[in-house]
Amino acid sequence: MILSRYERMIAKRYLLPGKGEGFIFLVAGISLAAVMLGVAALIIVMSVMNGFRAELFEKIVGLNGHAVVQGYNGRLPDWRAVLKEAKATPGVTSATPLIEQPLLGAFQGRVEALLVRGMTVADIHSNKTMKVLSGRLDALTPNSGRVAIGSRLAENLGITLGSRITIINPAGRSTPFGTVPREISYEVAAIFEIGVYDYDKAFVVMPMEDAQTLLLMGDVAQMIEVETVNPDKVQDILAPLAEKVAGRAEVRDWRQMNASLFEALAVERVAMFVVLSIIVLVAVFNILSSLIMLVRAKTRDIAILRTMGASRGGLIKIFMTVGVTIGTLGMLAGMVLGFTFLFFRQGMVNAIQFVTGQNLWDPSIRFLTELPSKPDPVEITIICLMALVFSFLATLYPAFKAANTDPVQVLRYE
Repeated sequence: MILSRYERMIAKRYLLPGKGEGFIFLVAGISLAAVMLGVAALIIVMSVMNGFRAELFEKIVGLNGHAVVQGYNGRLPDWRAVLKEAKATPGVTSATPLIEQPLLGAFQGRVEALLVRGMTVADIHSNKTMKVLSGRLDALTPNSGRVAIGSRLAENLGITLGSRITIINPAGRSTPFGTVPREISYEVAAIFEIGVYDYDKAFVVMPMEDAQTLLLMGDVAQMIEVETVNPDKVQDILAPLAEKVAGRAEVRDWRQMNASLFEALAVERVAMFVVLSIIVLVAVFNILSSLIMLVRAKTRDIAILRTMGASRGGLIKIFMTVGVTIGTLGMLAGMVLGFTFLFFRQGMVNAIQFVTGQNLWDPSIRFLTELPSKPDPVEITIICLMALVFSFLATLYPAFKAANTDPVQVLRYE
């Protein structure tokens, strides 16, 4: 839509009303601000939702792998053969044996439920998901009597680096007097943070050999953790392995292990997008009302332009340009506001918490320790195009109304 020189001049004149037209300018400004807030709200919410999913996926899958080959009854006696088959499967990048068992931990009279995780020493030392806050992971060696624990668990029990935590295995040795729980004391050699509250408050990591001794398992693993080249195609990649281990173990991927969580996030993303899109739609109605008011206020000017030779198409382009310009400026301002909020998001959350005195970001409820964000260029493009399309549609009625103005009827009594 190419505008002539006079059409651009008139459109600019209508965008910046003169003296006595302040109310129309105010309504147009409100329309622009409404579009800005709607676009900003959509960008912020969708980016935060994407951040939630990405952070949870990175931390949960980074710790548990893309899939696990789990033995029946929690035991995988021939884990070495399964490990060899897993590594030989095309598309598998790594495979490591694993032991994971819920137990009890005690320190100076305090008792907490914890999750003992036995891993190979190489996997412990190379793990990038665990952020070490104090101590060293390379201090964990087989039969050293050292463990690493989550930061929230350390806070709950009052444990510091070098303290000794007692891990209690209720399924201990059988005696003539019954089953005696097995209690072993370990030195805390490292305190780490994963960033997922439920993990940080429960995890105790130790070499797999120590976990086998604690659980009286012998040379047995519980599962094989597997990572693939593409987590979204993990089911297809591991289909041959699932056939090989059928009857001995089952293969469960990250979708099956965390299905309810990721499905809830997907549903919430769609629901929030639909609800917040209504804000943009309401903002567009403001553009419609401001253009209708502008057409009514400029009826005499429109009639004069028609008598001077202005075409209907020219008038349509003028008023469509006014409405689309308001929508475009609002969209651009919304992008700036949205990205500014996302950049300073954690500082803003902390400031609001300080002013209100309320804890808005409780990790025990939100799962993550900080507000995440991951802007998606495709989604942002869709949001901007949606704002522009709505703005364009809002201009159609006022523009055609102005184009169909009869100069004879308007100027009859002038």
